Amino acid sequence: MVIEFSKYQGLGNDFILIDNRHATEPIVTPEQAAKMCDRHFGIGADGVIFALPGKEDTEYIMRIYNSDGSEAEMCGNGIRCLAKFIADLEGNARINKSYRINTLAGVIVPTLESNGEVTVDMGKPQLAAAKIPTTLNSPDDKVVAQSLIVGDRSWSVTAVSMGNPHCIIFVEDSESIDLAKIGPLFEHHSVFPQRTNTEFVEIVRSDYLKMRVWERGAGITLACGTGACATVVAGVLNGKCDRHCTVELPGGCLQINWSQADDKVYMTGSATEVFRGNY
Repeated sequence: MVIEFSKYQGLGNDFILIDNRHATEPIVTPEQAAKMCDRHFGIGADGVIFALPGKEDTEYIMRIYNSDGSEAEMCGNGIRCLAKFIADLEGNARINKSYRINTLAGVIVPTLESNGEVTVDMGKPQLAAAKIPTTLNSPDDKVVAQSLIVGDRSWSVTAVSMGNPHCIIFVEDSESIDLAKIGPLFEHHSVFPQRTNTEFVEIVRSDYLKMRVWERGAGITLACGTGACATVVAGVLNGKCDRHCTVELPGGCLQINWSQADDKVYMTGSATEVFRGNY
């Protein structure tokens, strides 16, 4: 089988995009997706994203396999790339064009902006422990600045779900964190029954945060859109940042706004096609 694909990146978080509109399930298996993501023997990517036909009141369905073959509920950088990919598929470059996309995290709405960036209505953050999910607190309670033993020390953690689980830790120096060592320990900790993404965040100013991430199923990546959203929510809950922040990641910056008006989180950032090919 020959598969046509496009490669896109959002702040260096890179994805293989597949036109899957002719079928209601992904046309490659998780194992095949992992091989496609291999950076030495495949195309190379943090994940494979499928554009499936929509249902009910949505135009498309998004499915995503991580580079290890596991399936993610949603991906912030990935859905910006998907919006650009869909616009290219449709031959539609209209500014302020929005798409209603069904994901495993619910309906997400990205909008193409006049400067080439994409703004995404990421919905409301989930803060109850059971929704994240985590056993760090009672099911209906928030997890804010709670102690968690990981490795050889205690960390103060805040947990947020943006449709997928995030564990946020505020640190003095994000560059000093050995992500390759500590990241897997957080991801697979027993208090996170569905594993977790983990963000280490440095407060530069109340409106400017610096973040490094260990992504569930992908490891160290250059950016994580849902992680940036969860980071601002966690920062507000801890009284450390404003609701509207620039979040600097290794691959670039995202603008994140946790709106007080509707409680939704809005993310704005770039998404760029890198190349197309056949696999």
